Amino acid sequence: MKKLFLILTVTLLCCMTMAAQTSFQVIPPRNVIVGNRFAVTYRLSNGEGTSLNAPPINGCKLLNPQPGVSTSQSYQIINGQASSSSTVEYTFVYRAEKEGTFSIPAASIVVDGKKLTSQAAKFAVLPADKAPQSQQGGYGYGYGNVPQQQSVHVDDLSSQDDTSRPISKDDIFVRIILNKSHAYEQEAIECTIKLYTKFQRINSFMMTSPPTFDGFLIEEVDTQAALNAVENYNGQNYVTAVLKKCIIFPQKSGKLTINSGKYDLSVVQIERVSNGWFVSGRPVEKEVHLQPYTSSVNITPLPEPRPAGFDNAVGQFTFESRLAPDKLKTGEAASLEYIVTGTGNIKYVHEPKPEIPDEFEQFTPKTDSRTRVSGSTVTGTMMVDYTLVPQSVGTFKIPDQKFVYFDPSKRAYVTLTAPGYTMEVAKGSGTTISAEQREIEAKNTDILHIKTGAKSLSKTHDPIIFSWWYWTIAAVMVVVLLLAAIIYGRQARLNADVAGRRNARANKVARKRLREAEKFMRARQPEQFYESMLKAMWGYLSDKLSMPVSQLTRQNIQETLSGRGVAEDISDRLISVLDQCEMARYTPDSSSEASVEAVYNEATSSINELEKSNISKRK
Repeated sequence: MKKLFLILTVTLLCCMTMAAQTSFQVIPPRNVIVGNRFAVTYRLSNGEGTSLNAPPINGCKLLNPQPGVSTSQSYQIINGQASSSSTVEYTFVYRAEKEGTFSIPAASIVVDGKKLTSQAAKFAVLPADKAPQSQQGGYGYGYGNVPQQQSVHVDDLSSQDDTSRPISKDDIFVRIILNKSHAYEQEAIECTIKLYTKFQRINSFMMTSPPTFDGFLIEEVDTQAALNAVENYNGQNYVTAVLKKCIIFPQKSGKLTINSGKYDLSVVQIERVSNGWFVSGRPVEKEVHLQPYTSSVNITPLPEPRPAGFDNAVGQFTFESRLAPDKLKTGEAASLEYIVTGTGNIKYVHEPKPEIPDEFEQFTPKTDSRTRVSGSTVTGTMMVDYTLVPQSVGTFKIPDQKFVYFDPSKRAYVTLTAPGYTMEVAKGSGTTISAEQREIEAKNTDILHIKTGAKSLSKTHDPIIFSWWYWTIAAVMVVVLLLAAIIYGRQARLNADVAGRRNARANKVARKRLREAEKFMRARQPEQFYESMLKAMWGYLSDKLSMPVSQLTRQNIQETLSGRGVAEDISDRLISVLDQCEMARYTPDSSSEASVEAVYNEATSSINELEKSNISKRK
């Protein structure tokens, strides 16, 4: 009985293994360094193979003709369904002889009489460090891929791990990498903040000051900060980790600067300890404070004149419309859709505004935007749905709708046209208003009734100049004329003082923009709230200090306010509001309802305090 059960079990496992799909693939190495060893692994899934030979790789030397073999098997039962799988990995070790990009040729293996072939793969060999070999370790990167942070082995950088060598700014730093150094307003720019390190171990990592993107709107890209790649930069090899990646859209022209933020971290160095004949190593943890790294990009304003209908859409788009149905009765609803598809700042494109006949009742349009980051830009679709309900019988026409955008690749404006529609409306079951009735109603608005009744007429022969009220009116007119002249002169002086006018209107304009931010706060839309708050604060400070927005920085704001006699705590509060809004773009905890309301209250309070300081005149 036991033998029968064993035979059935083995037979079942064999059947499941044969039913599983057999595959053969190559696992190439990540970037390696000249002179270092690396591994090429071939993975055979759900099969037993023979006749596998290591393929030759140009620029590399094979160190072990016989591969290292590792095998794993798994068996599981889920909801009564049994399944099993097996994996065999064959590992060949090579040494990189020269730098360049090399191809791993396809390899073949025989499984159950059938020949399986892997795909070819490519990898890069980076040059060795320019520093003298005596300052490097020369032990190599180890086999295969560079693992995650806790097990990274970068032995050729081991000189940096020795406590006898002080930590320099070239051993660990943060860079900002932009895919463009010049761009137009609203054009997408890919921004990557990356850590470069020569240390094998990083025990802790904390952001003490967030990155700042003054003058940009940002679209976050999900990343995981792990030391998982080797890169040659300025003749040196570093292990790198992407700290932040986003797509940024410049909102103004000029030279805009991005700040990487500050970071505190601890690295592990090895202290060499001599015990007579033996030398051992003891790990020592050292703190490192990374200062901000800045990068600038030159933003070109969009060409003038801007065509009618242009609403800051920049990229490459398509535009179409749909109407369903085009024949209906009064009281029935029709759906008019406009669809914008493409790449660029589609998330910030405003919805089209078609000309709808007055005979139709309109409802608030429904907007649905679906966007995603694709490469170095943002792509997606925006759909705007207008619901129309006709109130009158007849034939009505909805004109063509235009959509205008700027194409940076063509350096020109492009106008797209969605076709218009003719709608036939028949009488429904409800009460309708005919076109003649509407025409009569329109005409009746300019016809006044004739007044009737007794008329009290009087007649006098006294000259009007002898009347007391005549001279009273004349005196009042003279006074009014004098007041008008004084007011006109004052207004002319104010009009000549452009900076003074902006200063005087700064508080009023800021209040209007803050009301818009308050609407987003009440609607629990934190992303739109922080965008409105940044525009309100930067616009207010620009008007108040009589400085263009492109020239405003946190430093010159504080210096200007201090030079005009404003208390330091007021300027600190204004800068704090700007920092909180910037941080909220990528810190989820800052988007809570309490945080949003606190930022709004702090902004209004700091503006009130600045208005009381009376800084309208320069000191």
